[in-house]
Amino acid sequence: MTGQLSGWMLLWLAAAPYIGIHPSVTTEAVQADPDDPAIWVDARDARRSLIITTVKAAAPLGGLVVFGLNGKIRQRIGPLNRPNNVDVEYDVDGHDIVVATERLNNRLVAYTIDRQSGELREAGSLAVFEAPMGIGLYRRAKDGAVFAIASRKTGPASGYLWQYRLRMEGGRMRGEKVREFGTFSGTAEIEAVAVDDETGYVYYSDEDYGIRKWHADPDHPGAAREIQVFGLDGFKGNREGIGVYADRKGAGYIICTDQIPGASEYRVFDRQDPSRLVAVLRGAADSTDGIEVTSRALGKTFSRGALVAMNSSSRNFLVYDWSKLRLPIK
Repeated sequence: MTGQLSGWMLLWLAAAPYIGIHPSVTTEAVQADPDDPAIWVDARDARRSLIITTVKAAAPLGGLVVFGLNGKIRQRIGPLNRPNNVDVEYDVDGHDIVVATERLNNRLVAYTIDRQSGELREAGSLAVFEAPMGIGLYRRAKDGAVFAIASRKTGPASGYLWQYRLRMEGGRMRGEKVREFGTFSGTAEIEAVAVDDETGYVYYSDEDYGIRKWHADPDHPGAAREIQVFGLDGFKGNREGIGVYADRKGAGYIICTDQIPGASEYRVFDRQDPSRLVAVLRGAADSTDGIEVTSRALGKTFSRGALVAMNSSSRNFLVYDWSKLRLPIK
């Protein structure tokens, strides 16, 4: 952040309460540097839902680690060559899929989720640009088409993100690039990407500048124009992981990590008006990078969904019960 906050901005920030939060579940530690979580909700029995995370290390240590909601490791997948971020999409040509960026191999790697066992199975890869980092999967409401939006370690002032149309053919992922988009401030990098399937918006963190909002549909009449930039002020560290808490009738929240050593914070913006900061959640996680959030019930323990945050120093993830976050009522 540069410059000083104006008087009205200071008043606006002061109006957003700081809320202390405590995890309901702490996962087991992973073998090396963790980065990003995703949540798969089991449609048959939400208690069997999974947390799928990246271990951001070069092969042979790098890979994915899958946790149950109790924080216990269910599956390790690898080796992968520095996987960065990961996301989940449902019913892609009959498959629930997981897609991760593999930074040192310049590709996206895909897995299908066996709905009976919950096991991930390798399902191919897609070559992309150099050093991919962030990823957000998007299902277009009008026709069910599925896309991956990927960011990278370094990129230009425009066209920083690339978007790919994904298909599953014979249990294998196929894809083709459909556009380049996204503005960049020129400082730090763009990693975190989150897509709101319901509203059709994509959000990404321009780490030292703000949070940018675009149309996720490459065929939208306004697809070539940025819609909004918010979260310009108030951050103490980098803007990192982003998640969308999709509540009823378009309500809900956009959550973004404020990456602070020792005690990261999570800034909560109004989904309908992201210029409005609703609250700042103060957690116990160290230097949080990736986060994920869902509003879907995950059994009685997480009846209104959950927030999952990476915890750097302990090499694990903290899982927060959304119903205990005590966010102010809008």
